[in-house]
Amino acid sequence: MKPLSIAFFGSSLVSAYWNGAATYYRGILQALAVNGHRITFYEPDAYDRQQHRDIDDPPWAEVIVYPAAGEAGVERALDRARAADLIVKASGVGVFDALLEARVPAIKRPGAIAAFWDVDAPATLDRIAGSPHDPFRALIPAYDIVLTYGGGPPVVEAYQRFGARRCVPIYNGLDPLSHYPVAPKPRFACDLGLVANRLPDRERRIDEFFIAVAADLPDRRFLLGGSGWSDKPLPANIGYLGHVYTRDHNAFNASALAVLNVSRDSMAAYGFSPATRVFEAAGAGACIITDMWEGIELFFEPGREILIAENGPAVAEQLARLGRMEACRIGAAVRARALADHTYAQRVVLLQRVLEGIE
Repeated sequence: MKPLSIAFFGSSLVSAYWNGAATYYRGILQALAVNGHRITFYEPDAYDRQQHRDIDDPPWAEVIVYPAAGEAGVERALDRARAADLIVKASGVGVFDALLEARVPAIKRPGAIAAFWDVDAPATLDRIAGSPHDPFRALIPAYDIVLTYGGGPPVVEAYQRFGARRCVPIYNGLDPLSHYPVAPKPRFACDLGLVANRLPDRERRIDEFFIAVAADLPDRRFLLGGSGWSDKPLPANIGYLGHVYTRDHNAFNASALAVLNVSRDSMAAYGFSPATRVFEAAGAGACIITDMWEGIELFFEPGREILIAENGPAVAEQLARLGRMEACRIGAAVRARALADHTYAQRVVLLQRVLEGIE
């Protein structure tokens, strides 16, 4: 397709601090830039993300940071964005969400595309289903397309019921230039590692799939990374790392015998939602143990490329019988599959075909 100018309103491209979508944004947008598209990313100066940057402004996107207080800054950003061929409002910007949701489809010029890109579709859909007067609910038909980073058929069908003209999942993927095998580091050595921010709809599952498992296996070493856990009572064999910067993700994933993925409640309920960290770990060649959710076999083969656990005791059982050679075999298999079928370059091929089909 011909190169597009893309205006993208999201949470943050340059900081993964309390911002799980950063890896996804970077992978998709960098792949678009490689194909000649020109990207401007608009993000608010909010939640201390600018103080916790983990990349500089990238050469493949212009980053414009606007103030989180007062509407003048975001209105200037919108005024500049109206010239773009594709204007994207991502979910979960964190400030001015309602304003942006209303204004993005209104400012597009004739022939341009307005897209809502939902990086947490289960949460969005549950919210609007429970609130008939939610302002976004009435705006869904105003967008030319809804894109999601997960959710599969259940999310597509739900968005269509709310009037979406078209809804297409563009799944998380692997950027092999960012996530790849590295030498293990002693500070990240453990039997089971988990990186996950503390969120209300994930904490119960982490209690079951990680913390209770550590309590039952006192002779094993566990590592927990992510923000918000500093006041959480933890067994003595769990080391808490705090926020793990993107630059350390490869070493973290390469140093554990196994890496755990725990979906949030809503993601597990809808299924078809592989997290960014699954692909990060796959790129590093890690042996991944994940909670069970519908659709996982579309991405990785259970037992050969990824290990599945339906509950905490199943995690303990998987870990108890996992040897180093088997972990390496599974890690090599999941990396090979991710490289073959799940790179962001491949995701963007689908995205471009979808955008070309919008009239």
